[in-house]
Amino acid sequence: MLTQLLRDLVAIDSVNPDLVPGAAGEARIAEFCAAWMARAGIDAAVREVAPGRANAVGVLEGREPGPTLMFCGHIDTVGVEGMQAPFDPVVRDGRLYGRGSQDMKGGVAAMMDAARRVKDSWTSGRLIIACVCDEEFESIGAQAVVKDWTADAAVVTEPTDLAVAVAHKGFSWIEASTKGRAAHGSRPAEGRDAILRMGRLLARLEALDRELAHREADPLTGPPSLHASSIAGGREWSVYPDAATLRFERRTVAGETDASVMAEVEALLHELRAADPELEIEARLIASRPPYSLAATHELPARLARLAQAEGAAAPIAGASFWTDAAILGEAGIPTVVFGPGGEGLHSIEEYVKLEEVEMCARALAALALAR
Repeated sequence: MLTQLLRDLVAIDSVNPDLVPGAAGEARIAEFCAAWMARAGIDAAVREVAPGRANAVGVLEGREPGPTLMFCGHIDTVGVEGMQAPFDPVVRDGRLYGRGSQDMKGGVAAMMDAARRVKDSWTSGRLIIACVCDEEFESIGAQAVVKDWTADAAVVTEPTDLAVAVAHKGFSWIEASTKGRAAHGSRPAEGRDAILRMGRLLARLEALDRELAHREADPLTGPPSLHASSIAGGREWSVYPDAATLRFERRTVAGETDASVMAEVEALLHELRAADPELEIEARLIASRPPYSLAATHELPARLARLAQAEGAAAPIAGASFWTDAAILGEAGIPTVVFGPGGEGLHSIEEYVKLEEVEMCARALAALALAR
């Protein structure tokens, strides 16, 4: 049943339309998740967050009062360019291949199936199963969930190879722009090359990335980093480019903020302007998400690790390099860990999840739900 559920999830195109204009979005998969949970005896509903963008939320309500536990996973995926059959799930050598299999429909299937397993034994408290949209862009799904629901503890089922992650990095998306002067390519005295001027910033960012790698690392998530994401500029072969735009991502760790990241960038720009007073270069913060960490004294990670180990997982306490909706749940006051099945191919053209880990994840989540 669990493998079939995962097959069904992967077969549904739920590419995030904010990443790929015109993509399917999450409406269809949210309907599927709600219907599946309803058939399993779980009270479930689709909640539209934006046009064509929806969450599916299931709830098990006990007869007696008790604590509330939330399982949360995102149902959107990145794009499929270069993939041969992204929505045709294939099982081979204990792995299920397809877009979203690891990131993160394996975790979504595990948490939905865990709720099915505990339904008949549910007597007190509440279990919330939140299948949320848009994690791959702005997390409007998780933001909507925390407006309507709260919990005493939560598990985000992102792929951690069944480690119990208690911290993860944040990120800042920054856009830099340079101005030049358009002119015929044969008249260098009249033209100013915006792309070559952007190269000065790229060289400084490369040096900064090397420096970041040697900073004192966060014990759970490692050092901060940055990379260039995209660059655009120019018109045609024989024209000096009058503008160039660079987008880069800065991965942040505990203690770093939007202000500290932008101060670092502005210091680089100040040095470049000082070296060339005619240089026109600016940078602005487009979007960001904070790093996340759970208090070291909280009992949730140790309890989940113990239960996962009983199901055959190593389940070390760890940190994650990627950002997750745990930060949004944490900001809303919900103590959260990240725990999900592993595989390979995050955001790549060949993606798979390990079916054995999907099963172990489901069993561990069910045990956690019953052991609250």
